[in-house]
Amino acid sequence: RFRAGDSLILAIVPKPPATPAAADIAANSGLTQALVNYRERLLKGNPYRLDATGVLALPQAPAIALAGLTDEQATQRLNTEPALKDYTFTVTLLPVEPALKPYGYDLFTRAANGLAPAEDGPVPADYVLGPGDTLEVQLVGEKGGTYPLQVARDGTIDFPELGPITVAGLRFPEAAAQIESRVQRQMIGLKAHVSMGSLRSISVFVLGEARNPGSYTVSGLSTITHALYAAGGVAEIGSLRNVQLKRGGMVVRRLDLYDLLLNGDNRDDARLLPGDVIFIPPVGVTAAIAGEVRRPAIYELREGAKAADLLYLAGGLSPVADPRTASVERVDERRNRTVVSLDLSRPQDRAARVQTGDVLRILPIRDAVENAVRLEGHVHRVGSTQWRQGMRLSDLVGSDAELQPGADLHYVLVRREEAGTRRVSVRSADLAAAWAAKGSEADLVLEPRDVVTVFDLATPRERVVGPLMDELARQSSATGATQMVGIGGAVKAPGRYPLESGMSVRDLIRAGGGFDESAYLGEAELTRYEVVGGEKRETALIKLDLRQVMAGQGDDQLLMPYDYLVIKRVPQWGDQETITLQGEVRFPGTYPIQRGETLRSVINRAGGLTDLAFPEGAVFTRKDLAEREQKQLELLAQRLQREIASLTLEQSQSAGIAASASETASSGQQLLTELRNTKAVGRLVLDVKRLTAGTVGGPADVVLRNGDRLAIPRLTQEVTVLGEVQNATSHLYASGLSRDDYLDRSGGLAPRADKKRIYVVRADGSVAASSRSLFFSRNTADIRPGDTIVVPLDAERMKPLQLWQAVTQIVYNLAIAAAAVNSF
Repeated sequence: RFRAGDSLILAIVPKPPATPAAADIAANSGLTQALVNYRERLLKGNPYRLDATGVLALPQAPAIALAGLTDEQATQRLNTEPALKDYTFTVTLLPVEPALKPYGYDLFTRAANGLAPAEDGPVPADYVLGPGDTLEVQLVGEKGGTYPLQVARDGTIDFPELGPITVAGLRFPEAAAQIESRVQRQMIGLKAHVSMGSLRSISVFVLGEARNPGSYTVSGLSTITHALYAAGGVAEIGSLRNVQLKRGGMVVRRLDLYDLLLNGDNRDDARLLPGDVIFIPPVGVTAAIAGEVRRPAIYELREGAKAADLLYLAGGLSPVADPRTASVERVDERRNRTVVSLDLSRPQDRAARVQTGDVLRILPIRDAVENAVRLEGHVHRVGSTQWRQGMRLSDLVGSDAELQPGADLHYVLVRREEAGTRRVSVRSADLAAAWAAKGSEADLVLEPRDVVTVFDLATPRERVVGPLMDELARQSSATGATQMVGIGGAVKAPGRYPLESGMSVRDLIRAGGGFDESAYLGEAELTRYEVVGGEKRETALIKLDLRQVMAGQGDDQLLMPYDYLVIKRVPQWGDQETITLQGEVRFPGTYPIQRGETLRSVINRAGGLTDLAFPEGAVFTRKDLAEREQKQLELLAQRLQREIASLTLEQSQSAGIAASASETASSGQQLLTELRNTKAVGRLVLDVKRLTAGTVGGPADVVLRNGDRLAIPRLTQEVTVLGEVQNATSHLYASGLSRDDYLDRSGGLAPRADKKRIYVVRADGSVAASSRSLFFSRNTADIRPGDTIVVPLDAERMKPLQLWQAVTQIVYNLAIAAAAVNSF
């Protein structure tokens, strides 16, 4: 389980759009690229590390607490986070320790000027005056006044009317007392009060293993630590426990910074004098301590240090440390790596000598909770409870108040580890029966380390049952088959389940969550696999009468490994299918339909068409047709893109066709964009006028499917002209006008029009093919109300793109169909 400070790896996959239409919307709006960019940003952050509270911080997402969760639970937690709904995550815990760092060296990482001594504070009693210091002398009396007196280089101050007074080398209280005494004796009627003015600056040396060795000017109140800050601190090869203050070539003080860091003891942090030398020798004996301690790090030790000393420096054991499993990784006299086990709960092992380079590791206690049972699943309070002798299921789950709504009361799974062998076994119980008869056989007796899982009736159980089945499979052998059975079909939770001792068909149905509403309670089928003579495996089919099984009257077979029960569905069971009628029908709306019902039947149920209905322009759409058309559009777009790419390659290889090929490729790219932005409608061409005039189930009638939609427009009086004309628009229908008349009314053909392939799309969606009688005569019967005249682009001008003619016709026809649908 995750703990604060643990590291993890995130594997991230963007979720695919639910429909092809959603994918196109995402691609056109730039959402797809944004998702990819954010995924790359998340992946670059690997590995992630939980903070001190066990929280994972991800960019543009709220803080997510993972402490206490397993890999699988952490994965589920991220996949349920609304801010990350566009991705699928997999979380992997990295069992790595943070890199151990030498302890104490980060003390000097802050700026030194923030830790300089305050010069406006009280002067310490042991401060020694010297040249450059200033004394503030205030005379009180008839000739009073205030005099700043600076200590000269010869160590004296020039006192008015008294002359030179030697103060250098005296502590400040001694010098003040001397001055006040002389004033009182020699200046009648005056008293003196002496205070410290500005302090002198002194020059000291910081040498040895300092980060920035050299000479530094510091305040006269500075101590050893102030000089160390000024020099940038101690280098990692320098000693923190033997900082030496030298004065006149002699060591006058040794400072152990561990005393300051661990105990707050600054008694050896001596005040500096001019010319002092702070010398930092190389680090001495070092050893590391890792694992379950409060401050894992590399520490500098005194000679003869013991394991207890190292443990003290690390702040002691953490609450989850196991001192009995400590070990020391060491390089022995032969320069070989060895491991020495220690039991730090014993005094003799705590007194073990520590050598330089040793690494003392303290392991955590086992995650397993002894003398406890754990409750998980669809409950309000997940966690462990103390086990006691004779504890039963009803003691752990006392009432339905402990369960969340929708919990399965009839199948509770208990994972059990056998004492001594740690072999996994499984028990199940009926919680409702346990409550009804507490203390009976139905009320399962629990054992230590049992894990009780309560399921709900809406969530697949593979997440819990799958890993458990894998454990049972690893325990199987040639002489002991995996204790597994399965159930499928019309049950609430189909899948594989553990085979328990004495498990029957009724128990398996209970494990599957009970019957679904579509279950056929007549005959069921049990498939059984048996190994015959140790040589071959045979399959047997056993027919069961579910009514007798559930009534306890027979056929309740005892199950064997790999049995599989299939609960059949009621014939012709399915969700309620509907069709939607719109427009000019007497009672438009959504109508439930029977299996095999036809459109004529539903129109009759809706009261038929109104007087203003225009059945020739009816629009009938079907979902599966739209899906197939959309796939064909995608394939066509891919073919067109390949031809454009091929044309571009030819353009780069032949300068002679560069100009024409470039123009063709540019036009083709524009057409490709239009094709990809075109959405399939799924329109089915129907002769609704003939259909309504016939009988139910007649030749023109249509068998309906779920989601079909029929829209009947009002009588229409317009003829629409589209494509390569000067002014694409609609015109009022006139019975005496031909196709060419309507084209003339639209300004005539554009320069790039294909005169040979002009065609007419009828109001019902059918296309009138090109023919001489249609396009080279003035036959007025050929153009009808609601027709659309389409003038396509001349694709022969762009011969390298053989798909142009087909693509342009598809784009136009779908645009016409979409316009008809959108009009409702």
